[in-house]
Amino acid sequence: MKNAAALSGELVTGSVTGATASADLSTRDRVTQLLLERGATTAAQLGSALGLSPAAIRRHLDAMLADGDVVAREQAVRGSRGRGRPAKVFVLTEAARVRCGTHHYDNMATAALRWIARTGGAEAVAAFAAEQVAALEARCRAAMEDADDAPLARAEALAGALTAEGYAANASTIASGGQLCQHHCPVAHVAAEFPQLCEAETAVISRLVGTHVQRLATIAHGDGVCTTHIPAQSGSTVTTVRTDR
Repeated sequence: MKNAAALSGELVTGSVTGATASADLSTRDRVTQLLLERGATTAAQLGSALGLSPAAIRRHLDAMLADGDVVAREQAVRGSRGRGRPAKVFVLTEAARVRCGTHHYDNMATAALRWIARTGGAEAVAAFAAEQVAALEARCRAAMEDADDAPLARAEALAGALTAEGYAANASTIASGGQLCQHHCPVAHVAAEFPQLCEAETAVISRLVGTHVQRLATIAHGDGVCTTHIPAQSGSTVTTVRTDR
């Protein structure tokens, strides 16, 4: 058994490691904010603004490069160019920018749908929602070309197609048939106010699996997962395949 001193040492080490990780995350957030405000910036400029040594800022930038949050490029030089290679500047990737301002997109989408609802009514919102999911339906249908005609088998193929679209979906067999679960919803905040988006998506699922389906839960309404029930077909059997792994 470990003595008290050893256990105390492990606890201290764990606390230091956790504190270091937290500090690193906080510093990266500050780097991200500076790059968002200033655009292309050199490591020296970032280090100076944050009060970090060249080695420290380089460590954070290397980690952000590895995570795909920033890219490095040569600094554009106007006029005559001096000796030596141009300084390297760092800029946020599009993925990092989206994470910084996702709520702005949600707010704009919600405002746009409110305007559509005021000027065109609920039917106009439904038509807009149907048009928005049409492209998704086309891509999923193409990905399901080789799927079996049985609804539950098609649900498994659809889960794979939706996972490729970022929905983290899986299909499984249950006593009353099957169910399709989506663990991520890219429009959850907007759909919370405009259920027409969920209804249009449910209609797409029904058409793609080839039978009537029923939505049992949605992330937009506060549930942890979007769950769609697929009724059992007489005489049908299907092997359950997890497609979210």
